[in-house]
Amino acid sequence: MYRTFFSLVLSRLDPEQAHHLAFDVIRTLPKIGIGHLVARATRPHPSLAVQTLGLHFPSPFGLAAGFDKDGKAVQGLGQLGFGHIEVGTVTAIAQPGNERPRLFRLIPDRAVINRMGFNNSGAADAAPRLRRERLRRDRPVIGANIGKSRVVDVDAAIEDYLVSARLLAPVADYLAVNVSSPNTPGLRGLQELEKLAPLLDAVRSAAGTTPVLVKIAPDLVDDEVRRIAELVIELGLDGIIATNTTLARSGLRTPTSVVEAAGAGGLSGAPLAARSLAVLRLIRTVVPAELCVISVGGVETAADVAERLDAGATLVQGYTAFLYRGPLWAHSINRGLRRLRRA
Repeated sequence: MYRTFFSLVLSRLDPEQAHHLAFDVIRTLPKIGIGHLVARATRPHPSLAVQTLGLHFPSPFGLAAGFDKDGKAVQGLGQLGFGHIEVGTVTAIAQPGNERPRLFRLIPDRAVINRMGFNNSGAADAAPRLRRERLRRDRPVIGANIGKSRVVDVDAAIEDYLVSARLLAPVADYLAVNVSSPNTPGLRGLQELEKLAPLLDAVRSAAGTTPVLVKIAPDLVDDEVRRIAELVIELGLDGIIATNTTLARSGLRTPTSVVEAAGAGGLSGAPLAARSLAVLRLIRTVVPAELCVISVGGVETAADVAERLDAGATLVQGYTAFLYRGPLWAHSINRGLRRLRRA
């Protein structure tokens, strides 16, 4: 049913307009009195629960950063069955993001190209909202993904990240340090060890007891992935999120003219699956078993999630397939995981 609706309605809308339409519906779920009924039907089975980062995750499957940039739909998203919601990316300074159009579907590839540019209302705006969400008894785990403000020079990035960390660490269950989006000039350069080490050390100190993870790009070469994993251990960080979107465009089914017309930006969705899985396996050869590794990139089905868990992921995130599979996507994955574990 949803696929028909997507084909006949959503696919004909501007992608960002369709996103806002879906977001508004999900955000409204708790307000119109049916959210609790939806939650009863989609609540993950207790056997799926995961204990990591000192937290209880009702399901290993959560929503990656990018869908809920300001933490305005956490309750509704949790009612759809996601075990955790990663809010953001949030920056210290509110910013509108890049000019539109900035979001493009590659339907034959079940993929998306985006160059949103961290559009968000800023950490000071998000903090009180997340504080209220954390007071709710029946809620998903809430992560806050923080990034560099566009107007801030890379050389001043540490203090910029610290503004967000100080505001959001007290109101989030964990922090994700995003140094891997391709849509903020100079950001990916922060993955270089001489820049990354002092940044992560500073955020870890500012976060206090709130767990800190770093989110890395799939476009790093294997040796760079290993060195960052070693750095995470050395600094005593709590985990790694692998991976962000990719700059690669190889092997796509979408006509080259359509891909070129979309222009710059990060590619997400099914084409990212192989590299994301490879990075996960590489990280697991370096880090101890108890370190939290969140795998994200190209996940679509319960079998995909199970494959990531079997490869060493502690948790798994998705986002792009939410567009293609619809509002019951998380519920479908949780139900499928339950069946796979009982088989």
